[in-house]
Amino acid sequence: MGQHSPARTQGEWWRSAVIYQVYVRSFADGDGDGTGDLAGVRARLPYLAELGVDALWFNPWYLSPMADGGYDVADYRVIDPSFGTLAEAEKLVAEARELGIRTLVDIVPNHVSDQHAWFRAAVAAGPGSPERELFHFRPGRGEHGELPPNDWPSQFVGSTEPVWTRLPDGDWYLHLFTPEQPDLNWAHPAVRQEHEDVLRFWFERGVAGVRIDSAALPAKDPDLPDFVEGRDPHPFVDRDELHDIYRAWRAVADDYDGIFVGEVWLPDTERFARYLRPDELHTAFNFSFLSCPWDAARLRTSIDETLAEHAPVGAPATWVLCNHDVTRTVTRYGREDTGFDFATKAFGTPADPALGTRRARAAALLSLALPGAVYVYQGEELGLPEAEIPRDRIQDPMHFRSGGTDPGRDGCRVPLPWHGDAPHAGFGGDPWLPQPTGWSAYAADHQAADPGSMLALYRQALALRRTEPGFGDGPLTWLPAPNGVLAFARTDGLCCVLNLSGKPAELPAHSELLLTSGRLDTEGRLPQDTAAWLRA
Repeated sequence: MGQHSPARTQGEWWRSAVIYQVYVRSFADGDGDGTGDLAGVRARLPYLAELGVDALWFNPWYLSPMADGGYDVADYRVIDPSFGTLAEAEKLVAEARELGIRTLVDIVPNHVSDQHAWFRAAVAAGPGSPERELFHFRPGRGEHGELPPNDWPSQFVGSTEPVWTRLPDGDWYLHLFTPEQPDLNWAHPAVRQEHEDVLRFWFERGVAGVRIDSAALPAKDPDLPDFVEGRDPHPFVDRDELHDIYRAWRAVADDYDGIFVGEVWLPDTERFARYLRPDELHTAFNFSFLSCPWDAARLRTSIDETLAEHAPVGAPATWVLCNHDVTRTVTRYGREDTGFDFATKAFGTPADPALGTRRARAAALLSLALPGAVYVYQGEELGLPEAEIPRDRIQDPMHFRSGGTDPGRDGCRVPLPWHGDAPHAGFGGDPWLPQPTGWSAYAADHQAADPGSMLALYRQALALRRTEPGFGDGPLTWLPAPNGVLAFARTDGLCCVLNLSGKPAELPAHSELLLTSGRLDTEGRLPQDTAAWLRA
C-alpha cells in the first residue's frame, strides 16, 4: 500500500475541477455555415450544465487565417468572424458563469500569425529594422545566404520541412511550426508587455483562467546555434528564461484570481515540476497518462509518477484521456497498440470499436476518480471514435508537412452529432470536416434517452464526483489487488477498482456499489476492462 497526499485548500476550485475542452469550430454551428461558432456554444450551455462540468476551455477563438486551426493568432482582442464577435464572447462567459461554469481561454506565446500586424510591419520594414527585432530574423548561411541560419527540427513530428523561410529581401525568419506561424522573440520587452496586456484584457472580461500552448517553447538561445541532440541547455525547449516570464504572468493572474494550465511536454519530471512552483503556473497537462497504454502496471506507474512529481510543489495533478491533437480514446483503446505517439500515427490502423468503447468507459471512471483536475475533450462523453478523413478533405498542416504520411489531427476534430434525425446530425450547416457514415448513432439526443449510453455514464460520474467530497484533489491510497487489477481508496470510504487482468475480479468488501462502467457478471464480479466506484 502507498499513499499520496497533495495539499488541498478550500476555495481553490481548479484543484478538483472537471474542465470541458471546446474546439469551437466543431462543437455546434449556430448560423448554418458549417463552422461551429459562439452562438452554437451559447445554445448548448444547458447541455454542458447538465453534463456537470465546472469550466470550459476554449481552443483559440481569435482572429486567424486558420493555417493551423486557430493557433496562428492575428489579433487576440478580436474574435474570428467565423465564430462571432467579442460581444458574443463576453455574453458567453457571463451566461456560462450564471450556470456555475467558468471559462478558460487559450494563449499561444511561441508565435503569432503571419497576418499579425507586428509581422506584416516587420516584413515591410526590411532587414535590420526595429520591427524585425520582435521576431527571429537572420541572414542565411552559405556564400549567398541561400542556406537557413541553423538546422533546428520542426515541432510537427515527422515533418520534413525546414523551420526557416526566406523573404525576397534575403532575410530568413524562424517558425518552429508552419511558415504562417512566425516565432516571437521573447527577449524583447515589447513581446512580454503585449502578452501581459492580453492576459489582462481577457481577465477583465471575466475569464477564470488561461491555457498556455507549447509552454516550454517560447524562449530561444539568442545565438540560435545548431541543434545538437542531448546538449544542455536545449536551444529552444525548456529554457530557464521561461520561468521569469511565467512569474510575471502569475503576478497578473493573481490580480484577478485567475489560473493557468500549461501545455508542457517534458520527459524530465523535476524540470516539469519547476513550472508548477507556487509563483508560476497553477497546473500543467499530464501527457504521460494520456499516452499510456492500457496496461495495469504501466497505468499505475504513470499515476504514481504523476502524483510524485506534483507533490514537492503542492500542485494538483491533471488527468486527460484525449484532446484536439491526439487519437480519440475509443479508437486508441481498441487498437493493438493502445498507447499514443505522434510518430506512430498511420492511415488504416485497425481498431475494435466495441473493445475500445468498453475500455474508454472504464478509463473515464478511472480518470474521474484520481486526485486533482480532469479535462474532458468534447465528444468523449459521447464515445466518439476517431474518424478516417478522406485524403482530399484533410486540412491539418501536420499531414501536409509530413509529406502525406501522417493522417493528421482532423480525425478527432469532426463536428459533433447532436440530433440523430437531423441533417448533419444536428451540427448545423454542411460541416467543414465530413462526418462519417453512422455518425448520427452517437447523437447526444439519442444518448440522453439511453441509460446505458456513454453520455449517461459521464453524467452519473460527474454528479457523484460533485456530491462526494472524497473525489477531486486529496489523498490516494493503493489497495491490495490481484495482478492486472488496480484498486485505490480515496477519502470518505470511496474506492475505485479497474480490472485489466483478462478474467473477472472479485470486488473488495463494500457497503455500496456507486457506479460501474459495465454490468457485473452473474456472480457479482467485475469483468475484464470494467471499472467500479464503491463505498467501503
